[in-house]
Amino acid sequence: MRLGINTFLFTSPFTNESTKLFKTFKRWGFQSIEIPIEDPAHIDPAHVKRELDKHGLVCGSVCACMGSDRDLRGTPEQQQTGLAYLMKVIDHMVVLDCPSLVGPVYSAVGRADAVPPDESKQQWATVAKHLKTLCAHAKAQGRQVCLEPLNRFETDFINTCDQGLKMLKAVGSPALKLHLDTFHMNIEEKCQADAIRKAGKNLGHFHACGSDRGTPGNDHIDWKPIAKALKEIRYNGDVAIESFTTDVKVIARAAAIWRKIEPNRNDIAVKGLEFLKRTLK
Repeated sequence: MRLGINTFLFTSPFTNESTKLFKTFKRWGFQSIEIPIEDPAHIDPAHVKRELDKHGLVCGSVCACMGSDRDLRGTPEQQQTGLAYLMKVIDHMVVLDCPSLVGPVYSAVGRADAVPPDESKQQWATVAKHLKTLCAHAKAQGRQVCLEPLNRFETDFINTCDQGLKMLKAVGSPALKLHLDTFHMNIEEKCQADAIRKAGKNLGHFHACGSDRGTPGNDHIDWKPIAKALKEIRYNGDVAIESFTTDVKVIARAAAIWRKIEPNRNDIAVKGLEFLKRTLK
């Protein structure tokens, strides 16, 4: 199990220049880096890979950035744009030697509205069709796609582990896994540990976030059952800290971070990593 950090905590967008962060991440003790690729044109993946190798790090995951123009259940144009973006990201992952595309790969973040049952059923079929295409490409490239349920305020489409597993069944590809996040599960699941056990072998990626998006361990989440559940299912994937602060204005607005959650963002990374090392040992 590798412990990683999502670079949104420190920068947006991630560019070739952002690789200067790697030296600090390595010094702090992180093993893997989660890179949000907001636009594939922002990076030269070969350059990023060289910098990762130089500092003894790996790209454990690439985080999909699903803006309003990228929506696998949206307009035909949004569907086409979203799928083309995700396919291009998979190609970048091959160069980065990154195993997992993670995040809400099904729809635009922030699209949350009640729709009639018939429309919801049609959206479900449309997303499943596109994910079959995406996962076929991922499988051919030796990669996996990890679908992340989001809380009800960020999507009306997939909020829970059960819904995620339903989509996995609809797609029917071994390249499609689940990505669970303690922040979202804290809102949507009755019991986080039970959700992890239910995901079982289908859990492909895990976000360790404080209940308020702050430091893991400096929050009200009961982490011991979570650690126990991960051990029970023999989870051996990456665990990444994903947090946002007011320092990165664009992401703060997108994630509704209106106040300083922790004294400084370095504490989220350093103290969060120390906590996870103790808790997930």
